[in-house]
Amino acid sequence: MGLGEAKRVVTNKKLKGLGEMAFAVGGGPVNWFPGHMAAATRAIRDRLKLADLVVEVRDARIPFSSASHHLQPQLSSKRRVVALNKKDLANPNIMPKWIRYFDSCSTNQDCVAINAHSKTSVNKLLELVEFKLREVISREPTLLVLVVGVPNVGKSALINSIHQIASSRFPVQEKMKRATVGPLPGVTQDIAGYKIAHQPSIYVLDTPGVLVPSIPDIETGLKLALTGSVKDSVVGEERIAQYLLAVLNTRGTPLHWKHLNNRRLEGIRYDSKEKHEYNLKDLRPKRRKLPNDSDVFYVEDLVTEVQCALYLTLLEFTGNVEDESDLEGLIEQQFVALQKAFKIPHKASEARLMVSKKLLTLFRAGKLGPFILDDVPDANTVS
Repeated sequence: MGLGEAKRVVTNKKLKGLGEMAFAVGGGPVNWFPGHMAAATRAIRDRLKLADLVVEVRDARIPFSSASHHLQPQLSSKRRVVALNKKDLANPNIMPKWIRYFDSCSTNQDCVAINAHSKTSVNKLLELVEFKLREVISREPTLLVLVVGVPNVGKSALINSIHQIASSRFPVQEKMKRATVGPLPGVTQDIAGYKIAHQPSIYVLDTPGVLVPSIPDIETGLKLALTGSVKDSVVGEERIAQYLLAVLNTRGTPLHWKHLNNRRLEGIRYDSKEKHEYNLKDLRPKRRKLPNDSDVFYVEDLVTEVQCALYLTLLEFTGNVEDESDLEGLIEQQFVALQKAFKIPHKASEARLMVSKKLLTLFRAGKLGPFILDDVPDANTVS
């Protein structure tokens, strides 16, 4: 995919359905529905028939693009809670609009923004689940709640938090296997259940992460890739970073960074006498190494350099970001500026790839700010 195509993705909202994305390096189609996902889909559909309520986990940064699109016909007939996870990474000014949108779509549907790693946040979700069930069903002895979601929306983290809460509420319940959490999309393959309430008994069932068999358009595919629901190696880190820069530039985001009021933009630097060995990979979820003060200052200063690089290149840009070739030239300049900001050797053969990986890591960790990449649809749009 060339930059021109990424640009059209950002500005053209009337894209035709593509059936499948052709992001492979050689231009061939990608198999988006491997065998374990097909089997998981059949298992989910079987369990949907038995479920009294469904919690559909989505990424708060892409509330629409991260939907389990191929399951929507079955989900629309169920009592449902749309849990917008990773709310700490999403723009808090836009989030209420999304919640109102989902709440207005159906009387059987509610929406809540959560952080799956926060027990307080997860407890509020479970309170809503219990309320919705007890509001409708008061005499059933056992109720089943099914958790569904595409890969890497944080569904496994949510299940693990539910497991901890369930264990504290009912410590004598049968020991269940925790959800398997891995760094790559689609690793959760076990189905387990946890009791969260009594009279009536409410059990939460986990399901494997399933990506839609056909992604409706390139824009959806790029958003899923940018937020980690599609493996970087499939789409290509440089292409994803290119798309990210196109989004930032067309929104004018770097120009707003000038107005941030914190120590990073006040010129404060942490001068370490020793060569810093902190790895940006440690910013990823489930990191084992906790940062010390030196690490925090190092990351903040690095973010400052990145923000300044993108701010200055956009500020000095004399072209039109709506023009395909102009935007392409701007992004090329930004890659050069980012290489300097990241202190990557000028002659490094994989400099662009290294720049892309580091930029994506900062974005996914929320270091470039909170974002929501989807636009709130009209009220009559199917959710």
